[in-house]
Amino acid sequence: MPNQLILGLPKGSLEQATFDLFAKAGFAVSLSRRSYYPTVDDPELKPVLIRPQELSRYVEGGNLDCGLTGHDWILENNSDVVEICELEYSKATDNPVRWVLAVHEDAPFQRAEDLQGKRIATEAVNLTRRFLQSKGVDAEIEFSWGATEVKCPSLVDAIVELTETGSSLRANRLRIIETIAESTTRFIANKAAWCDPWKRTKMEHMALLLKGALLARKKVGLKLNVAERDADAVIALLPCLKEPTVSHLRAKDWLAVEVVVDEKVVRDLIPKLKAAGACDIIEYPLNKVIP
Repeated sequence: MPNQLILGLPKGSLEQATFDLFAKAGFAVSLSRRSYYPTVDDPELKPVLIRPQELSRYVEGGNLDCGLTGHDWILENNSDVVEICELEYSKATDNPVRWVLAVHEDAPFQRAEDLQGKRIATEAVNLTRRFLQSKGVDAEIEFSWGATEVKCPSLVDAIVELTETGSSLRANRLRIIETIAESTTRFIANKAAWCDPWKRTKMEHMALLLKGALLARKKVGLKLNVAERDADAVIALLPCLKEPTVSHLRAKDWLAVEVVVDEKVVRDLIPKLKAAGACDIIEYPLNKVIP
């Protein structure tokens, strides 16, 4: 049997974003209906879908060699694992998600200390307990199985909930009074698996490709031609990773220039390049950028 890595992928809100990231990194992951065992075009990987809330426990226990989960759940479970790398992506944005302490918009509470002796519902019991202890607050913390927003204020005085944009909280007339933690996705490994030379090399290669795919999401490539007389003015405008690639064209006194730039600057940059003498400008997407 060939060497194989058992890989835990997050089931739920991060699932599709994770599949898309792996596709950019060069791994075609697909899932048949109702299955928890995706297929991938790499025989050295054996992926399985696991809820991110418990994934770190299975990595720590050796049931999985590695996996992707939130840093918040590593802390919540107090899991002893190797954090290979941080992967800054989430369901809707590339920003960290937040665990927030929220109350009803009409509640009198303005800060965590106002919740002394009150009841708080959350899925992240340990994170919440440690935060309240740091504030000197003794409150009743109950585990929530879901639909946590609906419990405040009729069932509990406050909730601690995960949010990316805050839209669900606002829709349920809830007001954030504290941020207790921020979290990003982490690629983690079992300690014994990390000590295995083949598995470690495989995981390091995966981390390189995944980070390269994330970096490429915010960048594009630009190609252009420019006469040598205008080259200095055009090149001075280019905010490239290092130095632009410049080569001579067959036509005399003309240069081809190629760079990688942040996508957000392109709409302002292209008109400036054209005005400075650039022509034949091409913008193209990138799958991976490996610094």
